Amino acid sequence: MSTHLGMPLMYYQVGSFAVGNRLVDPDLRSEQARPDRAASLTKGHRACRGCGEALGARYVLDTAMRATGGRMVTVNATGCLEVFSTPFPETSWRVAWLHSLFGNAPAVASGAAAGLRALGTDVRVVAQGGDGGTVDIGLGCLSGMFERDDDVLYVCYDNGGYMNTGVQRSGATPPAARTTTTQPVGHSYGHAFGQGKDAPRIALAHEIPYVATATVADLRDLEAKVERAMSLRGARYLHVLVPCPLGWGTAPHETVRIARLATESGFFPVFEGERGRVTTVRRIRHRVPVEEYLRPQGRYAHLFTPHRREDVLGRLQQIADANVERYGLAAPAAAISTAGGGPDGHGEVP
Repeated sequence: MSTHLGMPLMYYQVGSFAVGNRLVDPDLRSEQARPDRAASLTKGHRACRGCGEALGARYVLDTAMRATGGRMVTVNATGCLEVFSTPFPETSWRVAWLHSLFGNAPAVASGAAAGLRALGTDVRVVAQGGDGGTVDIGLGCLSGMFERDDDVLYVCYDNGGYMNTGVQRSGATPPAARTTTTQPVGHSYGHAFGQGKDAPRIALAHEIPYVATATVADLRDLEAKVERAMSLRGARYLHVLVPCPLGWGTAPHETVRIARLATESGFFPVFEGERGRVTTVRRIRHRVPVEEYLRPQGRYAHLFTPHRREDVLGRLQQIADANVERYGLAAPAAAISTAGGGPDGHGEVP
């Protein structure tokens, strides 16, 4: 709510699943709506148009800055986020920021946290990297950070490949996707099924204080999860889906929509967990076939032309169906209310 000529102006959200109009308390406004936000990642960077990673990182770090009162340092693995934001001698960061190697950001962050603790300061540490530097190259360091329960929030921005070095396949590349190293040539349909790693579930298996997934399609949810993570101590992990127009072959203005279809199809489950147990999930209000998520992406064009690959599409739908069953994503409205879920679609997992 704001004022114009001394009279209050009230803004309403439309096109949602909410019933009626509701005004949100100004104290609950999005971090990006606050005039005094940190603007952690500011103008001048070289991200592609529609970059989901740039959007996600800005929301994550601005929220973390507010949650810590500005007493925070950031460790950043090599990758797209580092390259487009810090072309020497320039930088777009307005936070205390340290560039690590491709695979050792968790270890560097752990060392920073230990050093700050030894100095007797209450400065918090946030580490971040892409899926290549997290799921592949940095997995050993990350597991060590989890095992030691170091006081670090690690954020993985998952765009499903090594986008900065030429769109190569990573351990987070989904099955059947085209990359420069998984071309759909001959009998190949792209990236093979059965490969890769489910990093959020690996993190859950370490029974650390907090694990969550999120997307850039629901930025308020992303902010809330960062706030929750920063309210805790010990090792915490946040896995954020960030569509990449370059690597995914999508239109720049479609980034948020593509991320939303990933969750609405069940292909990317959104949940929270604590100490090895899933505690809340984002239930799907309007489920769509996985094909609606795949069709706008150029990396899946070979599944539709010149011949439709029903067998491959069926296997991808099975992955989404398994996610819906595993996490209980498609509960009816009545079950949502009895499980404790509110109007945002969250629900407690019994």
